[in-house]
Amino acid sequence: MMNVIIAANFLRSPKKLAFDQPKVAGIALGAIALVLATAFGLGYLARGANGAALEEIARMQAQLDQQALELTQARDEAQREVNAIAARVGELQAQANRLNALGDRLTRVGKLKDGEFNFGELPGQGGSESAEDVPSGDLLSSLDALQAQFDDSGRQLSVIEALLFDQKLESKRTPAGMPAPGYISSSYGGRNDPFGRGRAHHLGIDIDANTGDPVTAAAEGVISFSGVRNGYGNVVEIDHGNGYKTLYAHNSANLVRVGDIVRAGQQIARVGSTGRSTGSHLHFEVKLDGRQVNPRQYLEKVRG
Repeated sequence: MMNVIIAANFLRSPKKLAFDQPKVAGIALGAIALVLATAFGLGYLARGANGAALEEIARMQAQLDQQALELTQARDEAQREVNAIAARVGELQAQANRLNALGDRLTRVGKLKDGEFNFGELPGQGGSESAEDVPSGDLLSSLDALQAQFDDSGRQLSVIEALLFDQKLESKRTPAGMPAPGYISSSYGGRNDPFGRGRAHHLGIDIDANTGDPVTAAAEGVISFSGVRNGYGNVVEIDHGNGYKTLYAHNSANLVRVGDIVRAGQQIARVGSTGRSTGSHLHFEVKLDGRQVNPRQYLEKVRG
């Protein structure tokens, strides 16, 4: 005979089962087997459900890691674009500063009126249209277009600067102002000969001045002659390189030599009365492309 004692918390006292009959023993063994099978199945299912949950968690973690990586890459790419735009803006600012400086210089050289071109202030703008965000691609394209405009403006301003510089050089090589202190005592053209020999054509003008007064170059150029000429006494001649030549005669002393480069207003001689002269004065002539011209029109000019 088989006896089974069952002890459990929910039982007031242990229970004793006696399996003295084969039928009861079979039923009991079957029940025990069923309980064990059920417990085993539930444990297997529990382990399966836990594995699936762990797999789902692992998959979600992998997705989060991938998204974090993509976010970091996007942030780095955006920063690189910002850095590139900042570099381009810096380049354009430097070029704008150069163009502003060039514009200011041209304003002074060109003697434009104050306020006509103000390179220190932005031009007035306005409009009623609505605005929207600018894509980074469009912004870079706009910077490229602005760079092209700056380059074109720079080339144009450089050409203007060269032209103004040439004009300034040309102005310095064009006779202007009185080459000696005093007043005009004899004009250009027909006049009575001062030595009483009738009418004569005066090739220049005479400027009455004191002996030793400074004779100055009417424009910059190169000394092409410095010496004595018949009738003129001591003579200095300047070739200004643009078709103009000027001559200074009757000097008491020449202070320059052939080949010297002189600037406008530089002293080149001293007033005197050498050669065919009735008294201390400066004889001044102007030639343009080999032809004598009236010097008076240049005496009234004011050099810029």
